[in-house]
Amino acid sequence: MTSTVPALGTRTAEGSALQGVLLDMDGTLVDTEGFWWDAEVEVFASLGHALDEAWRDVVVGGPMTRSAGFLIEATGADITLPELTVLLNDGFEDRISRSLPLMPGAARLLAELAGQRVPMALVSASHRRIIDRVLDSIGAHHFELTVAGDEVARTKPYPDPYLLAAAGIGADPARCAVIEDTATGVAAAEAAGCRVVAVPSVAPIAAAAGRTVVPSLEHVNLPFLQGLMTF
Repeated sequence: MTSTVPALGTRTAEGSALQGVLLDMDGTLVDTEGFWWDAEVEVFASLGHALDEAWRDVVVGGPMTRSAGFLIEATGADITLPELTVLLNDGFEDRISRSLPLMPGAARLLAELAGQRVPMALVSASHRRIIDRVLDSIGAHHFELTVAGDEVARTKPYPDPYLLAAAGIGADPARCAVIEDTATGVAAAEAAGCRVVAVPSVAPIAAAAGRTVVPSLEHVNLPFLQGLMTF
């Protein structure tokens, strides 16, 4: 985990109650959710098993231990969780070395928030080795803090990663906006008490109290995020 911690109470603009923006990675900033599924399909094919497309909604956005564990149980594949984790990370890393497309609006949003000195943290269920590879492309300098799924005892859908990120940037979770693309990530952010912007990638997410759903990051900017901080 990397961290540069500003003082508690940081404001992004005079009168704004927004203290920080916490962003998911896969499917939110980078268009990689399909890469994970492709890697899973390929690895299980090599083990002699075909994955049911319906399982994609089950594993999307989840931590590696949950997703991989589900697929082992569902297929009956003769492989241990640690062995499968290595294979899946290898397959994913190979794919991002060939192509790493950003989600529409991601580069513009990161630049805008950085330009206005909004504290940002990257909060992902992916492992550190994957996050560091992706950061080479999207820019580690944007983030005061990055939290990986293998660095917390309980990752998404538990609130721990978002609570850790908010504390790391010196912010009240209730004054943080979280941007997520999956129901798992949304559940984690809401359990942490954050205001959530859902940008669904694979499966739909319904609007709810304290949650705003938009079709893409192109609909999100700093005034939009500041407007979420009404109580």
